[in-house]
Amino acid sequence: MNKQAISTVEQEREKPNFWIGLSVFVCVIILLVIGIFKVNEWLQDEQRLPVQKVVFSGVRNVLDDQRLENIIRQEQTGSFFALDVNDVHALLEGLPWVYRASVRKRWPNSLHVYLVEQTPAATWNDDLLLNEAGEPFDGAALYSLGYTKKLPSIFGPGGSEKTALAGLSAMQLILSNTGLRVEQLFLSERFAWRVELNNNIQLNLGRKEFIDRLQRFIDVYPLLREQNKQINYIDLRYDTGLAVGWGESIDSAPENS
Repeated sequence: MNKQAISTVEQEREKPNFWIGLSVFVCVIILLVIGIFKVNEWLQDEQRLPVQKVVFSGVRNVLDDQRLENIIRQEQTGSFFALDVNDVHALLEGLPWVYRASVRKRWPNSLHVYLVEQTPAATWNDDLLLNEAGEPFDGAALYSLGYTKKLPSIFGPGGSEKTALAGLSAMQLILSNTGLRVEQLFLSERFAWRVELNNNIQLNLGRKEFIDRLQRFIDVYPLLREQNKQINYIDLRYDTGLAVGWGESIDSAPENS
């Protein structure tokens, strides 16, 4: 038998082996795909690997743990592996009273959430709150649930929140040793400042050098009190002086007023 004939016979013998090998390879691939699909299906099954515990930490005065957990479970209905911590993080930081959130999964079945709650510094235009960074948030409806301290009120045009809060903070600092404090602050469209103090005196500070004008009021206030008259308002928009709006004499005021 010549070499060509021998080669042809060997090729014929190898054909069955090739097809057997190819069939085995295809079967292995199919089994792997099915296995991966089944494993993924098992991992995604909430009943097999549920998130059993949601653990919250951080100081919380207004936020309610059970309410937060319900919100998370309504939005994330999959298993421990299917739960997306990035989605939970975005969900929580989108809530009015959450300033910052940190979310992580802990094997085998718990979700740990650390929260930084908003710290309100003032009310803003009666319907919003300002945090300590001067950022408005819609938390007024829940404020009474966790806080008893009365907040100062700020009224001003949109976009002036940070400026108004910074001005308020500067005023409160100057007044801190006088027993007086700002209860209401009004910032006009032209950025003129007007405040009402906790003794009901209204101060018109104008647009310029409002801190210096407030200091002028502090300096002269002891002398004004000696007049023994009620002070309704003081206009400090003068370079060197001021105008006082007097009320009735304190001695002549009704006892029950």
